Amino acid sequence: MIDLCSLENEPMLSVEAARERIAAALEPVIGVEKTALKYALGRVLAEPVCSPLDIPHDRNAAVDGYAFSSRDIDTAQAFRLHLAGASWAGKPFQGQLNAGECIRIFTGAVLPREADSVVMQEFVTVDGDYTVFPAAVPARRFVRETGEDVKSGGILCGAGKKLTAIELGLFASAGIYDVVVKRPVNIAFFSTGDELTGIGKPLAPGKIHDSNRYILGGLLTDPCYCAADLGVIGDDMRQLEDALSQAALNHDVIITTGGASVGEADFITRILERLGEVHLWKIAMKPGKPFAFGKIGKAFFFGLPGNPVAVAVTFQQIVKPGLGRLTGLMPASPLRIKAMLTAPLKKEPGRLEFQRGILTQNADGEFFVASAGGQGSHMLGSMSASNCYIILPADCCGVQANEPVWVEPFQTSL
Repeated sequence: MIDLCSLENEPMLSVEAARERIAAALEPVIGVEKTALKYALGRVLAEPVCSPLDIPHDRNAAVDGYAFSSRDIDTAQAFRLHLAGASWAGKPFQGQLNAGECIRIFTGAVLPREADSVVMQEFVTVDGDYTVFPAAVPARRFVRETGEDVKSGGILCGAGKKLTAIELGLFASAGIYDVVVKRPVNIAFFSTGDELTGIGKPLAPGKIHDSNRYILGGLLTDPCYCAADLGVIGDDMRQLEDALSQAALNHDVIITTGGASVGEADFITRILERLGEVHLWKIAMKPGKPFAFGKIGKAFFFGLPGNPVAVAVTFQQIVKPGLGRLTGLMPASPLRIKAMLTAPLKKEPGRLEFQRGILTQNADGEFFVASAGGQGSHMLGSMSASNCYIILPADCCGVQANEPVWVEPFQTSL
């Protein structure tokens, strides 16, 4: 497939092939650490966690109501039971529940051993010391059995899971107060280019503010990473070589933006060839073609394009899966859904394209997607307005309105 927007002597690597090649070169970092549960959010579990007890620990009520034994009762008929006491959450009923008796019970309260049924309070009436149950009351309902969620010794969570608030709650319910997690990946990142000016400073002619470091800084704000912002390095071969050599000494990963294209001042791939290894260069994706991956000493290197949207897209589509492998995270494919396109999209064949889109859903549950605006790789405004990528295959020559397309929603997690 020829990319009409590019003149290449050889076919470029596909996105999927690039991901596979990067994954094959990476191994999870060595090293684990024990951390208190309250600090474990977002970390990757290094070993399975088993429950030291049954969850639920005791048989308990799922609703507020009245508990009784249905063994000697014809629940098809209305019946009356003597109210023998109450069981509160944290204050179980004391004594034995005898035939002809019931107790008042509240959600989460322990059931007497003899009880097998709870009826919601809305369905009964109280007559002095007696509770009146209607005919056809459902028996053997609203009882949470011991260990029905997790049995003692059962696995709560396997290794390679990134811990969310739900896992923290699950571990806490089992009384677990610390876990063993993978150590963070040490990452250095910096921007390259003489044209870059720090924010808060006036722009001279031809200069632009450096947005890429703020994009990367945000994307690297993750408990699995320990990221160091090394600033901006100008288009100077020696300065770039020194910066990369120094960063490689004490980091697992180096990420740069800019300098990976084919211009006279694009030094990154040449320096990478001198200092280490170039595993791949250029990917058949848009935005993000000038992407480099390699190694300097023991540090893996990701060279991202200079345009800010391309930085975001290549990080999410290429770098993030690679970092996930380094952190020991179990691999997972991004969620993609089909949506109906509301207006035509232009595209030249040759590269897999990630266009910015706005995904909506109607009352019938149908998904629709429209372009978020300009698709230039410098246009962060439309990136900010979008909530998904519209995925257009390499051989696609454009899409008409009312045709289905694959959409990748921007993901959030607990």
